[in-house]
Amino acid sequence: MRERRRIHGELPEDAPVFVISVAAELAGMHAQTLRQYDRLGLVTPGRTVGGGRRYSARDVALLREVQRLSQDEGVNLAGIKRIIELESHVEALQQRVAELATELDHAHAELIARRGPSTALVVWRPQRR
Repeated sequence: MRERRRIHGELPEDAPVFVISVAAELAGMHAQTLRQYDRLGLVTPGRTVGGGRRYSARDVALLREVQRLSQDEGVNLAGIKRIIELESHVEALQQRVAELATELDHAHAELIARRGPSTALVVWRPQRR
């Protein structure tokens, strides 16, 4: 399972705590821009029971990255969406590789423990030329 990083030692970075006006201010954007990005699926904030958007620290960081890619790198919104999707996919794959490596380590240790040290005799013969 993914470790949840904490901000300021209290809340997980993905806790939906900021209303749209605060998130917009933190990201240096207009609230309407955040609504548009939500509609486009670039950033998907949490929702209250009444449907209000709640942004996390991770969402705000993503909004800043969207802005950087758009303004500094000249990437259009469709390209930014694809970049975000690919980065998310890479992160999921890296997490799965780590899980599999851990499983492999445990399986290897279990095999060694069951089998015990090897008593096999290995004869080495140099290759003839």
